[in-house]
Amino acid sequence: MPGDWAERPEHIHVDDRGLLTKYIFSTDHKIIGIQFLFSTLIFFVIGGLLAMGVRWQLAFGFTTDKPMPVVGKYLFAATGGQISPEFYTMLFTMHATIMIFFVIIPLLAGAFGNFTIPLMIGTHDMAFPTLNMMSYWFMWPAFICILRSFFSEGFGPAAGWTSYPPLAAVKTAAPGSLTAQTWWLLALLFVGVSSLMGSINYITTIVNLRAPGMKFFRMPMTVWGLFITAILQAFALPVLTAGLLMQLLERTVGTSFFTPDNLVVNNTLAGPGGGRALLWQHVFWFYSHPAVYIMILPGMGIVSDVISTFSRKPLFGYRPMVYSIAGIAGMGFVVWAHHMFVSGMNPTLAMGFMVSTMLIALPSAIKVFNWLATLWRADIHFATPMLNAIAFVSLFIIGGLSGIFMAATPVDIHIHDTYFIVAHIHYVLFTGSVFAIFAGITYWFPKMFGKMMNEFWGKVHFALTFIFANLTFFPMHILGLGG
Repeated sequence: MPGDWAERPEHIHVDDRGLLTKYIFSTDHKIIGIQFLFSTLIFFVIGGLLAMGVRWQLAFGFTTDKPMPVVGKYLFAATGGQISPEFYTMLFTMHATIMIFFVIIPLLAGAFGNFTIPLMIGTHDMAFPTLNMMSYWFMWPAFICILRSFFSEGFGPAAGWTSYPPLAAVKTAAPGSLTAQTWWLLALLFVGVSSLMGSINYITTIVNLRAPGMKFFRMPMTVWGLFITAILQAFALPVLTAGLLMQLLERTVGTSFFTPDNLVVNNTLAGPGGGRALLWQHVFWFYSHPAVYIMILPGMGIVSDVISTFSRKPLFGYRPMVYSIAGIAGMGFVVWAHHMFVSGMNPTLAMGFMVSTMLIALPSAIKVFNWLATLWRADIHFATPMLNAIAFVSLFIIGGLSGIFMAATPVDIHIHDTYFIVAHIHYVLFTGSVFAIFAGITYWFPKMFGKMMNEFWGKVHFALTFIFANLTFFPMHILGLGG
């Protein structure tokens, strides 16, 4: 009978795609998101091990009479069981590089962006599925280049994650400068191409493929964070790409964009000269300060949705929240030189960057107020995602307050290049971005894998991470103030 649905055979969709098509070279946004997730988690482990090497060295110092405990005689037998100064420089260079460019940015934008955007705006897939697949596979040349740099002559890249010339631009400037720094530059160029592909895809998808009725101001905050992040990437990445290409040309074909006149390295004239080292700083920080927001805005969106869900109430101040995220993105392009207060900058110019840096704290304050107002008198369910989200809010406040200190030029002159800066960036990026990542993973894990995570072990993981992160990074403020 018509309408007797019980007797009708069930329609079963047969997926006849092979393993390679379905799981490896997939154009499905969910599979690509999971590919980004697992790839970046592998590098998360590598970056964490490098950080452990840094902390181990700081704990035991350089001694010549005995090897470092536990690992010295096994890993560093060639140097008497000690981490050599050159190897130590490589450790913190590669730790920061991997954590920023190979973990936080591709995990937040690549993994969460790919998986959640089509689901949250009601479309079947990204606007350009093949381009989406290519954005992931362009990460693999970057993975190969950065791993190859570890095995280059001279212990790997050793110019810091900022790659300041002339240390990075002159091949004879330091161990690792001969070929490792070139591999480092190539790796970042591939990461940039991947990010640009993704940002174009995200912008097009969100603008053109929203479901009927899904107006801009009905989108979840996660989508807003990723959307504005994609716009940031589209505007900032070309500048960094140009700088990377200039430094690569300087190392390979003898141009001189950044090497100054009469620079002598190891009793040899370094090059033709005529360049300006400060040019690289402007180019690098014009991208890398917006990159801080590229690493934090998706997390802010995720945390907003998690807090709303587990508070069992709508997010307080939805529109101000959107405007504050957009305001941070816009103002992020006019504060880059606060990283350069000690570079000999004109004091009048420094004053302008100091004021703009202080003003950029206002949108963040709006977001914190809205998160707290959402929690106020709410029926809060303290699940693992919510605990990580609350940790994000509380510890991001500490990172933001320390940033106000550094925004003041007279203060920054004294604490620049001290542990105070290290504490600040880790309170923003580790206790900020990483806690947001943990909140997102535990929140969407059932949707990604069809299984619930163990709540007990999730809370144990949260508690240990929260305690040890603060024990590691908070004392750095005191060390930095001490010089």
